[in-house]
Amino acid sequence: MHASNYWINHFKANASIKRVNWNSRPAITPEEINIILPSLQAWQLGETSEGRNLIAASTKYADKISDPDYVEAVKLFIKEEQKHGNNLGLYLDGIEQPRIKKDWGDSLFRRVRYLNTSMEIWTLAVIVVESTAQIFYQSLKDATECGLLKEICTDILIDEAYHITFQTERLAMIFERKNPFSRSWRKPAYRCFFYASSTLVWFAHKTIFKAGGNTFETYKRKMDFKYAKTIKMITSAQEVQWDY
Repeated sequence: MHASNYWINHFKANASIKRVNWNSRPAITPEEINIILPSLQAWQLGETSEGRNLIAASTKYADKISDPDYVEAVKLFIKEEQKHGNNLGLYLDGIEQPRIKKDWGDSLFRRVRYLNTSMEIWTLAVIVVESTAQIFYQSLKDATECGLLKEICTDILIDEAYHITFQTERLAMIFERKNPFSRSWRKPAYRCFFYASSTLVWFAHKTIFKAGGNTFETYKRKMDFKYAKTIKMITSAQEVQWDY
C-alpha cells in the first residue's frame, strides 16, 4: 500500500510520458464511426469533469485524517482524467464529429456526485467506473482499425490500471478504520453497488462492448474478476504493511 506522496510523484511522472503520436491522422471508416460515435462522445464528456465536488469531499476527508497530500494526489488524478477527455475530444475534432454537452448517463452520475460528500462512496463509485472503463476502452480499441484511436485507448488503459490501484488502496484505508459490524454489512453493500452500476454501464454502451467482442456474459465475468480483486485488496488491508 502506498501513501499519498507516492501517488503525487506517480501522477507527476506519468504526465511527462507521451504515448499518443498526434502527427498521425485518424484512419477510420464511416461504418466504424457509426458504431463508436455515441459512446465515444458520451465518454469524452464524462472525462472532462472539473472534479470540484470530489476535491471538496477529499479535502474534508484529508482534514479529518490529517493527510493534506491526499488532496494534491486527487487533483492530479482529476487532471489525468481530463487529459483523457482532451485526447478523445481532439480525436472527435479530427474525424469532424461534435463534442456533446449533455448525456443522460453523465448527467445521472454528475447528479449523484453533486449530492454525495462521502469519500467512501466517492471512492467506490470511481472504482466501478474505472473498472468498466477498462473494458470499454479495450472494446473501443478492438472495434476499429484506426491506429490513432488505438494509441489513445492504450494510453487511457495504462492510466486506468493505476487509477484503480490508487482508489482501491484508499477504500481499503477507509474500510480498515471501520468497526467489525460496519465491515460486515459493507461487503454486500459494495457488491450490490458494484454490480448495479456496472450493469447500467453495459446497457448504456452495449454496442461498443459487443463491437469489441463482448457478450453480456463475458462482460459480467470480467466484472466478476475485477470485483474479486477489488474486494480482496480492501478486506485484506489489515494484513498489509503501509508504505509511508
